[in-house]
Amino acid sequence: MAKCSHLDHVRVTQLPESVEGCEECLIAGDAWLHLRICLECGKVGCCDDSPNRHATAHAESSGHPLIRSLEPGEIWSWCFVDEVGMVIPEVQGETRIPPSPLG
Repeated sequence: MAKCSHLDHVRVTQLPESVEGCEECLIAGDAWLHLRICLECGKVGCCDDSPNRHATAHAESSGHPLIRSLEPGEIWSWCFVDEVGMVIPEVQGETRIPPSPLG
């Protein structure tokens, strides 16, 4: 079974109470589908099913390997480098998010 070798990059252990949406989509006036948070710096981006794929773009440009879903009821995280999903028990909380503009 694949394992993540980047857990030492987790800096965000408490999720924000709420977010307004994908940070870059909000600036550009674009729509997103699902939201992800970088567990190293806390940047909120949109998922790969969104037109702009900002969470992946952030991981690629910053080298920050780990994200967590901010979708209600989802507790999974993903390591872009090791290409493995997992639950990271140290990451706590639930974030209120607006409805997706894409449905």
